[in-house]
Amino acid sequence: MLDSTKIGTGKTFSYAGEEKPSTLKKFKIYRYDPETDINPSYDIFEIDTAKCGPMMLDALIYIKNEVDSSLTFRRSCREGVCGSCAMNIKGKNTLACIKPIEECVSGKDEIHVNPLPHMPVVKDLVPELKEAYLQHKSVNPWVENEVIENPLKERLQSPEERAKLDGLWECVLCFCCTTSCPSYWWNQDKYLGPATLLQATRFIEDSRDTKKTERLQRLNDRFKVYRCRTIMNCTSTCPKGLNPAKAIGKIKELHSFSGMEQS
Repeated sequence: MLDSTKIGTGKTFSYAGEEKPSTLKKFKIYRYDPETDINPSYDIFEIDTAKCGPMMLDALIYIKNEVDSSLTFRRSCREGVCGSCAMNIKGKNTLACIKPIEECVSGKDEIHVNPLPHMPVVKDLVPELKEAYLQHKSVNPWVENEVIENPLKERLQSPEERAKLDGLWECVLCFCCTTSCPSYWWNQDKYLGPATLLQATRFIEDSRDTKKTERLQRLNDRFKVYRCRTIMNCTSTCPKGLNPAKAIGKIKELHSFSGMEQS
């Protein structure tokens, strides 16, 4: 018989003051500890957002520091450049550190906060990204060049060559795009996903890399690239404003030009 106290019994942490300020907001946060919980639940935290910074990450840090120290989430730079605090906020994948609280408020509704979808949960808002990182590693995300005439000099690029990397190098590997993609949900053991394919395109397009053909051949697979159905969730959710769908389209285009296109 299951212990009912472990099944969906979320807690509510109410504001302690007598007079409730207008800056009071409710945060409904996903909670799950695989070591102690049978099922996940939601805790509701009612806090005065005037006592924390303006971003969602500020609210989470305030909750952890002042209300419930057991709340678990990843964070690092707080500037939108490390990708650590990726999570699903109000139904959309984003980075908590650059997501304003005010953008998440709709009347008196609770602000729902969940881990990235369709990933195993380590604890609370922390997803297991091991498989995603292994997929990223599989595309050799570094410049490959076996013929370097002078290793002590910079390998220069023209402005035109450098411009080809814009919209690609800015990816912070938060995997917001990958975990929003239905094709990845269905085939994440075979399909590399938008983030990894955008990173692959970044090195395919790099003029200093001499392994373009080899890179394209490794991606010439019915699942690695061609499970993409151009649903566009990846582009609409990217917190950095990038276009992974366009990058994937570029790989398909290069396959077609080189006679490697998959059906």
